[in-house]
Amino acid sequence: MATLSYLPMHHDPADAAPIDIVYLWVDGNDPVWRAKRQRAAAALSAREHGAMARYGNVEGRFRDNDELRYSLRALERFFPGHGHVYLVTDGQTPAWLRPSDRLTIVDHRELLPAAALPTFDSGHIESYVHRIPGLSERYFYCNDDVFFGAPLRVEDWFYPGGAFVAWSDDAPVSDENLRPDATALENACRLSQQWLRAQTGLPAYQPVFRTFAHGPRPLRKSLLQALEVQAPEMFASVRSTVFRSWDRPAIVSDFVLRWALAQGRARLRDYVQLYVSTGEAHSTAALDRLVSAQGQVDFFCLNDTTDDAQHHDPRLARVREALQQMFPEASRFER
Repeated sequence: MATLSYLPMHHDPADAAPIDIVYLWVDGNDPVWRAKRQRAAAALSAREHGAMARYGNVEGRFRDNDELRYSLRALERFFPGHGHVYLVTDGQTPAWLRPSDRLTIVDHRELLPAAALPTFDSGHIESYVHRIPGLSERYFYCNDDVFFGAPLRVEDWFYPGGAFVAWSDDAPVSDENLRPDATALENACRLSQQWLRAQTGLPAYQPVFRTFAHGPRPLRKSLLQALEVQAPEMFASVRSTVFRSWDRPAIVSDFVLRWALAQGRARLRDYVQLYVSTGEAHSTAALDRLVSAQGQVDFFCLNDTTDDAQHHDPRLARVREALQQMFPEASRFER
């Protein structure tokens, strides 16, 4: 059994610095990128095919439906005092993006070892984000399908030495072994619990089998740096993937948040949140509710689950229409 060493809580002068924003973005419609993805999938071994997570290589995971454009509009509207924006991509740049001294594109080749590329697993890529040169101590990590939905107060997301986290509204995760038919996040919860239960020095630790909210992740670079030293095997595991795998941890989406709670470096907080699965039958009604509640939802996620959709699918159009209704003003990052 390993011994968990507690991190001291202190007032970091870096807390006075602006809070940076990190996005992961991919244009799954790009034919060059699609060919690379197809070659990578064809080269997988039988074991790697068997380890691929549910929805690990589906269209909705990679499709660009203009979400990033509107997420940046939401950021500018609700958090105008944010710091630098980093956009992590695989050799791609949105056609509408305006060059800005407040935004830096970080290519996978600048962040990940050459031997790890290409990878199409966001969990793999996320595990390197805290290594971005110049990244602030406090930052928000965002997938491009999450949005701030109301004016942001920093004290609602960070406190001295820590950050606030929230549970999702998803059903609880069963306390059992990993399951290949479970979602990657459900198994990530189980993997994190297994690691934490193996540590000594956590007599008060109480496992909670729930997943974390689908929203912006308030993170501290120092916590990721410390965790990378303390749990190298977890980082190595997720950094071996080409596509998302059902038996690998999720460092940013689960492990660091649960570890920070166990360390006393994170606290639970309730937020007004909304998760919309855009492929579900009720998604239009959910989008209507979201538009009518704009400015009152702390954050929301529009998860593209329309894996069978073609470019002109009305479900995709309705998502864009809802986003345009909520965020009609172009941001400084648009041409």
